[in-house]
Amino acid sequence: MTDGLTGNGDGAIRLYDTLTATTRPLRTREPGVARMYTCGPTVYNYTHIGHLRPAMVADVLARHMRARGLVVHWVSNFTDVDDKIIARAAEEGIPPDTLAQRYVDDYLDNMRALGIDGVEHYARVTGHIPEVVAMVDGLVAKGFAYAVDGDVYFAVEAKADYGKLAKRSLAEMQAGARVAVDPRKRHPMDFALWKAAKPGEPSWPSPWGPGRPGWHIECSAMSLRYLGEDFDIHGGGNDLIFPHHENELAQSEAFTGRPFVRIWLHNAMVQVDQQKMSKSLSNFVPLRELVAAHHPGALRLFMLGTHYRKPLQYSVAALAEAERAFGRVSAARANWAERVGAREGTAADGGLAPLADRLARAFDAALDDDLNTAGALGHLFELVRAGNAAVADGTGGGGLAIALAALERMGECFGLWAEDRLVAKVGAPVADRAAALVQMLVDLRAEARAYRDWSAADRIRRGLGELGVVLEDQADATRWRWTAPADTPGASGH
Repeated sequence: MTDGLTGNGDGAIRLYDTLTATTRPLRTREPGVARMYTCGPTVYNYTHIGHLRPAMVADVLARHMRARGLVVHWVSNFTDVDDKIIARAAEEGIPPDTLAQRYVDDYLDNMRALGIDGVEHYARVTGHIPEVVAMVDGLVAKGFAYAVDGDVYFAVEAKADYGKLAKRSLAEMQAGARVAVDPRKRHPMDFALWKAAKPGEPSWPSPWGPGRPGWHIECSAMSLRYLGEDFDIHGGGNDLIFPHHENELAQSEAFTGRPFVRIWLHNAMVQVDQQKMSKSLSNFVPLRELVAAHHPGALRLFMLGTHYRKPLQYSVAALAEAERAFGRVSAARANWAERVGAREGTAADGGLAPLADRLARAFDAALDDDLNTAGALGHLFELVRAGNAAVADGTGGGGLAIALAALERMGECFGLWAEDRLVAKVGAPVADRAAALVQMLVDLRAEARAYRDWSAADRIRRGLGELGVVLEDQADATRWRWTAPADTPGASGH
């Protein structure tokens, strides 16, 4: 399935780097090891398909890097304290951390359902306040930041190359700014590293008084904590290039005195009617609804059928086509496996084996070339057509096993077989007992909700989630499904 390249920092994989605006070979800091950080959501509302895209891109990249022989350390984050979280929690009359946990659970439920399980650490800013404070303190000591009335700001003029990621000068940034200038700042574009506490808000102690982190500093502090200086890949949506990633880059390099990231990988947005899908525009479809309505493999085909640097157009028709396409792939896989197991067909392979090998190499080469998932899928579907044709005319023979192995490998790289992990590897009686136990817990949670015992209901939901069970609350009942590793019994219920 490989063409002899390992990807162990030798440049087999090439990715488009936003900073240099070039497609560059991936040469990792440590041979054989890739370190990747992706920006996760601010958890003040339900996860939507726009949040899924950067996670899906990173997931396929991680799978491909592993297939090329790399050990992958992937870290993502949750922004779990933020102005929007605080405001929404106040509207609902609940603590901000309770609100944030609700949407963290929702995000993780959806990621598990879709087989996005390669993240080594989901880091939360509230769990890394000491790292944030230490970094801010270091920036102040180095002359890159200053404190005013309990706030701490990064001094953009102290970083001579500020703006290099976004390719914009300070004058251009200032001209495009939409917020009123704080007269306490030395420069209008200086940004908050630490925010002084306001009445009723969550806060933590610091050398500058009680407060909480600014948005940008959290990712720098947490990536440094888990991946070290000069890590390999930083991913996220292209809407984060400015100001978030620009500010991350500036403060990180100011703190360490070293280059921050080797390759900046940015995906384009998911669009609805040519507009970005976002919570602020209220044009988003909660991902949990799509997960409940579509096979995980179909959702992955929809997401990966467009190159990550091009906008992805969301539509019901496109999802329906992806469902049909996945049905063709899944049916071919099952049919081929049955025939290979029964050793049906002639001994001659009718040219299928060399074709499968060629398509497997072309699949890998497409992913090596800036993660060209659309091109790679073209090779996968060509293999499906060729294999089905060979089965139909009885010429596949011994080549069908090779074609099946190639299809399995391609599908694994795209995560198409995620639901396989939900199939039980234990006997039916054990599976039935496990399903009955889950249903009992779901019923107990329903009783807790009826009595408005939200704490107990949340504990049951979290506990089931840790066991790989996703809950979907509907009008008349709660639907559940397994999203656990392959040694968990597969079942679903209402």
